[in-house]
Amino acid sequence: MSDLLLHPEHAREPLQDSFSDAANPVGLDGVEFIEFATAQPQALGHVLEMMGFRPVARHRSREVLLYRQGGINLVVNAHPGDASGATRGSEVPAISAMALRVRDARAAHRYVLERGGWEVPTHPQAMELNIPAIHGVGGSRIYFVDRYREFSIYDVDFVPIPGVDQRPPAVAGISFFGIVQYIGAGRTYDWLEFYQALFGITAIPDEQRFGIMPAGKLLRAPALQPDNRFMLQVIEPEADSLDTSERLQRIGLGVPDVLAAVLALRALGIEFVETEAAHSERRGALTKSYLGGVVFELVHNASS
Repeated sequence: MSDLLLHPEHAREPLQDSFSDAANPVGLDGVEFIEFATAQPQALGHVLEMMGFRPVARHRSREVLLYRQGGINLVVNAHPGDASGATRGSEVPAISAMALRVRDARAAHRYVLERGGWEVPTHPQAMELNIPAIHGVGGSRIYFVDRYREFSIYDVDFVPIPGVDQRPPAVAGISFFGIVQYIGAGRTYDWLEFYQALFGITAIPDEQRFGIMPAGKLLRAPALQPDNRFMLQVIEPEADSLDTSERLQRIGLGVPDVLAAVLALRALGIEFVETEAAHSERRGALTKSYLGGVVFELVHNASS
């Protein structure tokens, strides 16, 4: 599919019109969710709640929680097999997947496979959604979701937590801005080609910078709706770095006023990096690292 239920044909949404926009070949329309894998779901949940996220639903059959604020969905996957595989047995939570909204998930999946994407076999249980995916950086997954309008993937796979606001407001106007990916030395061109060929995600001029962490190359994703565009930042290791692993490293959050957002999040318990090299300012801010590697970056975004 496209997020197909395993059995009832009548439950499937009709296929949408095929896409033809050369600048947006898979019909990208933003990010549906970012997934963390962890063996410490309570500790990670505490960090997310300090960042303004609230748990709103539980997966029907797996140890998975859905957190949300505003239009951002974060999935915390502590299902034993999933978590141990994605974190390679480490105690440090890892960003294990991102789900891309697309016009037609089945067609988008086929398109990227034809251009070299590596398919991830899926093994959904009865009445679970079969969400197509390919391998991303460092063993992560890139999912394709086309159920995000009238119906969503959460309507099938998750049970709302009773008495909880399913649409908790965003703290200080927080919205999803992008994601930072660490890559191996000399691998920038490879990843630019990967995102360009498979998704139409393109590099922007080096003089266009956002936030306070200017390293690497910035890429912008196309979107069916302009407000759903997002950024990717790919960063090679420093020459003397001992850590050359490739991975999704942190989430970028757009805010209309960075300093106001810093004050609001500090009131919730979040601490920020304040050094000569990196400190909170109008362009952006960086949280301290929690649980060994969970970091969020605030970026000034006037459209937030």
